[in-house]
Amino acid sequence: MNGKASRLAVRMTALAAAPVLFVAGCSSDSEPENDDAPPSESATPEPVKFAEVPEPCALLSGDTVGDVVPEADPEEGEELESSNTTTSAACLWNGLDGYQFRSLTVSLRRFESDPAVGSGDERATAYLQQMVDEITGDDANEEPEAEELPETGDEAVSVAYRVTKEADDAEHDYTQQRVVVRDGNVVVTVDYSGAGFEDDDAPGAGDVKEAADRAAQEAAANLGSAAGGGEEEGDAESDDSEESGESGDAAEGAKPEGD
Repeated sequence: MNGKASRLAVRMTALAAAPVLFVAGCSSDSEPENDDAPPSESATPEPVKFAEVPEPCALLSGDTVGDVVPEADPEEGEELESSNTTTSAACLWNGLDGYQFRSLTVSLRRFESDPAVGSGDERATAYLQQMVDEITGDDANEEPEAEELPETGDEAVSVAYRVTKEADDAEHDYTQQRVVVRDGNVVVTVDYSGAGFEDDDAPGAGDVKEAADRAAQEAAANLGSAAGGGEEEGDAESDDSEESGESGDAAEGAKPEGD
């Protein structure tokens, strides 16, 4: 391995771990405190949309991964460890195309309703804001700009920012985007990062935002089917089918006999 390739490998190894650190923050259990909440042991929790955490690596198509993270290895993504698989999960893609590095993390956080602190949806809304504030409130992030992402989930915010990271005694400028989407009681957090090594230019902010928004919108759109949820909807469809069958039997029994 020549000197340039060796240096690049060191930087890749050091920087590939960065998104994992983001995931640790995304899967945090910290929530706004509510010391004034009255005890309500007998209260019935509100129903939630998602009863389980979807498979994060299955939320993006191969075409999207190929466009957003060229030369991703592995292409199907790497599912990261979770301290509680019933409430959180994350998938990581890293890729190096020439000297252009891209990293994408899709993190999921699911909330149950708790009469003492709020419904699953309310808790997810608070967590969405927490994930946005984590970026906009960090002085290490340069010029963070947050804006709503329309027609994505129940609510979504996209945050653009830049950071400078050091690896192998060299500084690299990263163009980054965090997109946070809430769908019912589940929050999808997409962290996308791009950099140019060996004097290659960092990707433009517009390109990074477009790629991150695309990934977040696709993940949110696939969330329902990936969850295997929708029990209430499925039960309703089953009831409708049974009613249709009963109506059909009644109609058949009401047919006049032939002469």
